[in-house]
Amino acid sequence: MLHVGTMSPAIALAFLPLVVTLLVRYRHHFRLLVRTVLLRSFRDCLSGLRTEERAFSYVLTHALPGDPGHILTTLDHWSSCCEYLSHMGPVKGQILMRLVEEKAPACVLELGTYCGYSTLFIARALPPGSRLLTVERDPRTAAVAEKLIRLAGFDEQMVELIAGSSEEVIPRLRAQYQLNRADLVLLAHRPRYYLRDLQLLEAHALLPSGATVLADHVLFPGAPRFLQYTKSCGRYRCRLHHTSLPDFPAIKDGIAQLTYAGPG
Repeated sequence: MLHVGTMSPAIALAFLPLVVTLLVRYRHHFRLLVRTVLLRSFRDCLSGLRTEERAFSYVLTHALPGDPGHILTTLDHWSSCCEYLSHMGPVKGQILMRLVEEKAPACVLELGTYCGYSTLFIARALPPGSRLLTVERDPRTAAVAEKLIRLAGFDEQMVELIAGSSEEVIPRLRAQYQLNRADLVLLAHRPRYYLRDLQLLEAHALLPSGATVLADHVLFPGAPRFLQYTKSCGRYRCRLHHTSLPDFPAIKDGIAQLTYAGPG
């Protein structure tokens, strides 16, 4: 009689080399999965808090209030030595800060505040009188980011956090938040929404000619449709800054830097 769902030892052994090969080849991705999903979920259940909330508690007891640089270093230490934070990391952060200093934008729009890490890099590099609007979909994460931004010393006139979906917020930016143009945009939320939101920014005429659009995680997990669009539509000059994930140098990633030429 045939037993459904069983596998003979010979067949299992035949697959063993393949399994071992995959584990070796993707060992860094497996470690990332363990740290960002399995361990995080376990700690969330034990503590009743999210990793971002635990990270903020650590910052409160270890970082200097009013010093964004020290707060960023404290978050990096937490992510490397305590719990992986899935944040931008110091290498990408330096690229971001250098570009903000170079472009000196009057108004910056960030989609995907997360815990506020990249927000601090932008805010500390802004010229006097500039403004940063940052959008976070998850209200619980937004609450953490709000506290971190204020702890770093940035007030609401300089950095305004909007809790809501980027798809819903972008059409309201001009009327509700008095954002007529975004000289620099950082896409740092979910890569599968990058193309949708870029086209929304275009449709609502929020990108002036010469605007800079930065997109994180375009290689891992990747944003192929977004990259294909920006390279083929003829309205953007594209450059890719090759990096890797924080604490996972073997997992390659990149930041796309786009310069908007205008509607054409």
